[in-house]
Amino acid sequence: MAVSALDRRFMAAAIRLARRHEGRTGSNPSVATLIVRDIDGAPVIVGRGVTAIGGRPHAEPQALAEAGELARGATAYVTLEPCAHHGRTPPCAEALVAAGVARVVAAATDPDDRVSGRGYAILRQAGIEVEEGVLATEAERDLAGYLTRRTKNRAHVTLKLAVSANGKIGRRDGEQVMITGEIARRQVHALRARSDVILIGVGTVINDDPDLTCRLPGLEDRSPIRLVLDTHLRLPLDSRLAKTAREVPVWIATAAAQDDPCRTALAQCGVEFIASDAHDGRLALPELLEDLAARGLSTVMVEGGAKVAQSFLDEGLVDRLILLTGESVIEGDAVDAPVSRQTIPPAFRPVASTTYGADRMDEYERA
Repeated sequence: MAVSALDRRFMAAAIRLARRHEGRTGSNPSVATLIVRDIDGAPVIVGRGVTAIGGRPHAEPQALAEAGELARGATAYVTLEPCAHHGRTPPCAEALVAAGVARVVAAATDPDDRVSGRGYAILRQAGIEVEEGVLATEAERDLAGYLTRRTKNRAHVTLKLAVSANGKIGRRDGEQVMITGEIARRQVHALRARSDVILIGVGTVINDDPDLTCRLPGLEDRSPIRLVLDTHLRLPLDSRLAKTAREVPVWIATAAAQDDPCRTALAQCGVEFIASDAHDGRLALPELLEDLAARGLSTVMVEGGAKVAQSFLDEGLVDRLILLTGESVIEGDAVDAPVSRQTIPPAFRPVASTTYGADRMDEYERA
């Protein structure tokens, strides 16, 4: 059977389902499975599953358990190639075979050496029809963190910038200015809820004293790890981050010595540390992203100021760029945005544009 419009419709539904646990599945990606079969001449979803919070169980066994005997002869839609490696539980590819599924439609291929192509091979050897790559681009966009960690051995980076109508991101005197409206700011909180880590420089902490949490009703527990680039441990003990480090994790990437007294004081607040190398007074970002990946963290949203944003851009470490452009104008001694809609680096291509009230959000990906 060829891939049909119906296949694409159900895969799109599976991709949407996978977003439910995005950012909450530990080192595993958030994957979804739908089991679909004809009942009385119409296709019906008889089983659904999404990677559980924490990463286990996977989506396939949950969907198969819900479908029960209705899985036999059905079609399974999976957003990522079913796993093929044995652990304490059998691989998902074998679970699909045992359930008697007749056809598997898959989106993205898993780059993990233990899986890549092997999950599909197990299915085909059992006589199951396999269609690969259905809405693969859409699925890979949501799986970008996991795929980057597997293929590049580092965390995936999204740079988010709020830019005024005249290309500024703030005032040099530290005075707070609202660049976007409430609707757009809520979208930023939704982005935080889907991220493993949110990263800023210590200068932003000193100037703005942010919370960096997700404050959408019902999503407060989805606030990411708050990571501060702080070469010399200047994070104020009376900052909101230090005061709330035991409620929402705060990590500091620093080159400060182990016996630095500031380290002891911050540790007593509940802050954790990532030892980092420094070159010319700046922390080594590629190695930091590798260290985060080694801890099973896949996605980093950079919300720092101009210097931090420019550093990630200069080192070619930005994978996704999100620009929120407001209608306000920042006058006086203002900070130029490192990038705007008019100065998008040629390495990036546009993928989406959305309007939130008077504000506009443009999304770009590295080509």
